[in-house]
Amino acid sequence: MSAPIHSRVITGGQSSATVRSLRYLYFIRAAFSVIWVTLVVLFARSSAGIATALLIVYPAWDVIGTLLDIRANRGGGSMAPQYVNAAISVITTIAVGITLQRGIPETLVVFGVWAILTGAIQLVLGVRRRKSLGGQWPMIISGGQSVAGGISFIALAYDSTMGITSLAGYAAFGAFYYLLSALRLAKTPTHVAAE
Repeated sequence: MSAPIHSRVITGGQSSATVRSLRYLYFIRAAFSVIWVTLVVLFARSSAGIATALLIVYPAWDVIGTLLDIRANRGGGSMAPQYVNAAISVITTIAVGITLQRGIPETLVVFGVWAILTGAIQLVLGVRRRKSLGGQWPMIISGGQSVAGGISFIALAYDSTMGITSLAGYAAFGAFYYLLSALRLAKTPTHVAAE
């Protein structure tokens, strides 16, 4: 992450608007994750109802965040990965609602599969955007970490120490990477960092 940054001027108002929109979206996504983690820590062990709602809300929010990402990137090339990500998150939201009736281990497996798939998409998008927008290394690393986290959720789902609170660390890392990406984009409102 300490590689030299070479700046180039953004050509056209669309790219500048895209950078601003993504920066704003990344701040929003970071704030959501911080709030979600806080609620998990405060209420997950004491209220099954709140824990259930939090587990359903997390992938549902990803659908909204992805749709906002699509809106921010209008005219920025193929949106297929974002649409696939939104579809995966819709399916995950439904699957979480269903598996919660079976138990937390099954729900963690669903979260694991979701983290792997959406992490891979985030990794691809980060690599693709790096050349045109810059400031994407945190998103690339986050995508890779999401894949690794998903694998661990599946592998450890039936471990008695696993539960909704184990997802809090995953979400906290997501918040950190979104915040870092927003700050990196904030440094170059009229230039794009091409790393």
